[in-house]
This record gives sequence, C-alpha cells and structure tokens, in this order.
Amino acid sequence: MRKHGKFIAISAVLVALLSTPIALGAGGGATLQGGARNPSSNASQEYARETEIIANNGTYGTRQSNKSDSGGGAIYGCRSKAGGTPANNEPCIRANNLADGLAFEFETNGALGGTINVAKPGDASKPFTTNATGVATGLNADRVDGKSADEIAKDTLAAAQVLNPFALVAAAGTAAQTRGVPTNGVSRSAAGNYDVVFAGDIASCPLRATVTGTDPGIVTVTPALAADKKTTTVDVRTFDADGTAADHGFHLAAAC
Repeated sequence: MRKHGKFIAISAVLVALLSTPIALGAGGGATLQGGARNPSSNASQEYARETEIIANNGTYGTRQSNKSDSGGGAIYGCRSKAGGTPANNEPCIRANNLADGLAFEFETNGALGGTINVAKPGDASKPFTTNATGVATGLNADRVDGKSADEIAKDTLAAAQVLNPFALVAAAGTAAQTRGVPTNGVSRSAAGNYDVVFAGDIASCPLRATVTGTDPGIVTVTPALAADKKTTTVDVRTFDADGTAADHGFHLAAAC
C-alpha cells in the first residue's frame, strides 16, 4: 500500500504539472499558445496588463516572420484616440530607441516602399508630422514630380518668358533682341511703320511700347491675331514729337 500510495502521489504531481499550461491558458501568467488566440479562444477575454518580452542580446529581442508568399509578418491593432503619446493616447506602434541610434528601418525588395493612408484623404489630412527641420535625403523639395529644383526653376522661368514676350527693335527695323518672336519676325515697310510678329495669341494681352533714343518721339501699337490664331502681328507706328511719321527705335512687350 505504501508503494501504491507513493506512485499515486507522484502521478498526481505530474498530472498537475502537465495540466498547468492548459489551466492557465485563459489569463495572465499563462503560457502562450501557438496557432491560437491568446489568452483564450474566447474573444471576450484579454490580458489586463502589458505582456513584456525583455531580451539582452546582439540581434533582436523578438523576430516575427511568415514564409507564405501572401501573408505578412505581423499586424498590430488598437483603439487609441487622437493625439498620440503627448495626449496619453498611445499609438498602435511605437519604436523608442533609448540610445542615439535609429528608431526604425523599413526595407523592401519591391519598387514601392509602403503606403500611409488616412480615413479622410485630402488637404486637411497629413501623412505624418515631424519636428525635424533638416533636409531628408531623397524626400525633400529638391525633387518634385521627378524634377530637381534647378529643373523646376528653369521650367518656371520658361513659362514666365512665354507669358512675357518682347522685342527690342532698332530704327532701321532690325531686331536687337527678342523673346517669343519668330526668326525674321520684325520688319519695316515705310517710315515709322513696323510689324512685329509674336508666336501665339497675344491679341488680348496688354502691350507696352516705348520709343528709344535721345530724340523725342511717339509710338502707337495695334495687335492683329492671324486667322490661324498661331501668331499675332503688332502694327507699330513711330512719329516725331510733332506727329510726323519717322523712324525710331522702340521696345515692345506683352504682359499675358
């Protein structure tokens, strides 16, 4: 009987030890169950305290991976309100490096690194904010729509030039300098009578004309849009101060 009693006692201890993980599986301090919902398959049960995993090694404290070609490595969800940590509303994910190294790294073998989506897209929503004011390599205003800052500046200048064509014309009817005027776009047909041809429709653009030189003079302009609407010819007339038609150099500019 003593031998049987000893075996019974040992068996009871083994049963208690083996059944402990199963018995504790529904609450804090339980063994995590792989391939199952923790702490319990009952969706109404959850841990009441943080589950801490503390490591001290030279790689990572934990590692999560998925060998499936369609499944992810990890997903984190929460129901925290707006404001984040400053408002005591902890975000779903927080990486805090207590030293001076990186807090996060993202890397992919694909062409798209990732996405940041918000429930209400538009100008009132922001993908993220930062208190850093330094230039972020590869993510700054020096690159917009695939163009560098220099290219954007050149395009802006070119667009401004298109909207502000001009012609500097000598008294003999030769063009000293032009912008937006085709080659041989300036001609003289009679004393004080010039034609300046601009590329495009500037018939509705304000024109500014000024007589050049030291002699007093008068200048008038009359734009005429070509039938094909591809060019505008400006009839420029210059006169002496007494109103007599005479050759004078002039500057002509359009502000479109």
